[in-house]
Amino acid sequence: MNSVPERDPNRVIVFDTTLRDGEQSPGCSMNLEEKLRVAKALEAMGVDVIEAGFPIASQGDFEAVREVARTVTESTVAGLARATRGDIDRCAEAIAVAPRKRIHTFISTSPLHMKYKLQMAPETVLEMVGQSVAHARNLVDDVEWSAEDGSRTEADFLCRCVETAIDAGASTINIPDTVGYAVPDEFAARIGMLFDRVPNIDRAIISVHCHNDLGLAVANSLAAVGVGARQVECTLNGIGERAGNAAMEEIVMALRTRPDHMPYVTGIDTTHITRASRLLSSITGFNVQPNKAIVGANAFAHESGIHQDGMLKNAQTYEIMTPESVGLTKSTLVLGKHSGRAAFKDKLRELGYELGDNAINDAFARFKDLADRKKEVFDEDIVAIVDDEVVRSNDRIRLVSLEIMCGTRHNPPMARLELDMDGEIKATEGSGDGPVDAAFRCVKSLVPATARLQLYQVHAVTGGTDAQAEVTVRLEENGKTVNGQGADTDTMVASVKAYVNALNKLLVKRERTAPVAAAE
Repeated sequence: MNSVPERDPNRVIVFDTTLRDGEQSPGCSMNLEEKLRVAKALEAMGVDVIEAGFPIASQGDFEAVREVARTVTESTVAGLARATRGDIDRCAEAIAVAPRKRIHTFISTSPLHMKYKLQMAPETVLEMVGQSVAHARNLVDDVEWSAEDGSRTEADFLCRCVETAIDAGASTINIPDTVGYAVPDEFAARIGMLFDRVPNIDRAIISVHCHNDLGLAVANSLAAVGVGARQVECTLNGIGERAGNAAMEEIVMALRTRPDHMPYVTGIDTTHITRASRLLSSITGFNVQPNKAIVGANAFAHESGIHQDGMLKNAQTYEIMTPESVGLTKSTLVLGKHSGRAAFKDKLRELGYELGDNAINDAFARFKDLADRKKEVFDEDIVAIVDDEVVRSNDRIRLVSLEIMCGTRHNPPMARLELDMDGEIKATEGSGDGPVDAAFRCVKSLVPATARLQLYQVHAVTGGTDAQAEVTVRLEENGKTVNGQGADTDTMVASVKAYVNALNKLLVKRERTAPVAAAE
């Protein structure tokens, strides 16, 4: 018989699935190095459980989960598995080296999913619940079971499945709102019903995994916590399939800000939130909307005169939390072209970066170059420099030089380009419908690919005409989608960097097998 160890009854476990469910968001896939950077950031935040991936999906996913399991020492590392022996065995193999490991296995339980997706009778599904959990429990001590489409599962059958999973050895039971269909009072009633009707419910922690299709993922998660759920599954910035998942930063800060209404705590160090959010955005190219709660650019901005007046008199008039509580510091002019390496290194440490000597030297050279071109260098500029260097650290193809001729006297626009391709310099020139098109055509002539451009997005890092441009490019090739990022004060240079970065990722993608779909 499994049992739940003594624990704080008001402690909420944070289960982060950015690396698994979050990565399933179109264009959001990460390579191994990027996944490890995110995993380390999550561990530093104090995340209890990191769902590292779906090991059976591909060799690349298996290796990523295994490396996260090797790297993370404080957080529990979980892998996802369907209710089959092959999935579960592969998952156990991937997480075997983790000091704290969990197998998370799932099967659909709603009438709609059982009939059309699984094409199984309810009794067969119930039998698979017991068998899969028991097999997983023979391999690891920590097993989580999920009822996919749990919010649309018939109550009686859900209770039977939960009871069976607990009897078979599951210590965590997850009820997902897989398609974001639930509303808070309804979802809370469903979780409360389990506590009332499942006889062995005291032997497991109840978890919830809510999607945001109706914009209610965070509200549904908090409603479930209010009636007894003690694990919340979420992602940084709320990324994930379709409209995304419950945003971890919103759940954590809601609990921290309203203890009068929700007397629950997490183990998250909230001062890491902004840094982790920015890291994920730089890796995926998914910029956070300005009015996004907690981590949006406008979350602590006040433009209204009435609001500004109140803020000057007492910040609490219009701020229910401090910027510092989520790791946000005021962007000020901190360094210039006369600043030395020691000051630059201190600033990197202040911003949360711990880089090796070679990486610091490369970033410092970029900083000095930027300081010569830009009147004011802000924290955001330094973040962009470092992230841009890290993004390109393992690229096989690199930009050497770019020259653009455009305007009223150059029709069509012309581009001259040099690329370093595995140590060999190749050059070309060409024209296009605009300067970006001309530059991208040159890249394609040197790096043949059938990739289709799905997204081209430019974002100014700071204000002013001399601001660095951060460019995101999304390419699709044979069903594989990748994002590339580039930053530079020259928007065209940033654009080519982003395009080349995406092509580098495609080179890696071509070596991976097609992934198996997973959902919750």
